[in-house]
Amino acid sequence: MSPLEIVGVIVSALAIWLTARRKMLCWPVGLASVALYGWIFFDAKLYSDALLQAAFALLQLYGWQRWYAQRRGQQPGDELRSDEAVAPVVPVVPVGNLPFARIVPDLLAAVVLSALLGAAMAHFTDAALPWVDASLTAFSLVAQYWTGRRYIASWTLWIVVDVIYVGMFVFKGLYLTSGLYALFLVLAALGWRDWSRALRASGAQAAYAASENRV
Repeated sequence: MSPLEIVGVIVSALAIWLTARRKMLCWPVGLASVALYGWIFFDAKLYSDALLQAAFALLQLYGWQRWYAQRRGQQPGDELRSDEAVAPVVPVVPVGNLPFARIVPDLLAAVVLSALLGAAMAHFTDAALPWVDASLTAFSLVAQYWTGRRYIASWTLWIVVDVIYVGMFVFKGLYLTSGLYALFLVLAALGWRDWSRALRASGAQAAYAASENRV
């Protein structure tokens, strides 16, 4: 356990919590998180996960741009009431369901990337757990992309990925990071709950569709 890992855990947990609360600040905090964990994973010879952080940085910028564009395009009347009863009506990022037509191609892309990246890491590097690491990397990319698109299904995929990550990090001796991913499981469950509630709010699906047409 290193001081860098401790800082990485704190920043990453904050980023996930902000995402679950649909706060725009989740994206810059997320960028700081991936920078920290890029170095942590490289040092642990989890090269696929180190590369994942670079890809995450690009997806963080993509998600930030989409959320920002949606916020700027939000019209009066698009506001959704906060989940907290004491909170005022505030503008939030609308969420939506994953289109059925996206499920197969997105998950198939993750399978193909898992095979290609796993083979490369197994043959050309001294990576620890190259196939497991590559698969988690590929499916994490899909989950992050879905988060940027504001699909509730992103949280379901994150839950599956995080369960496996917990076991892998215990095996690698990254116990604090394993604890972080256990916390991610809780935050992902809370994120799924909060986004589901938001979707059930009056006019939420219409607000999401309208926001997609504006960005």
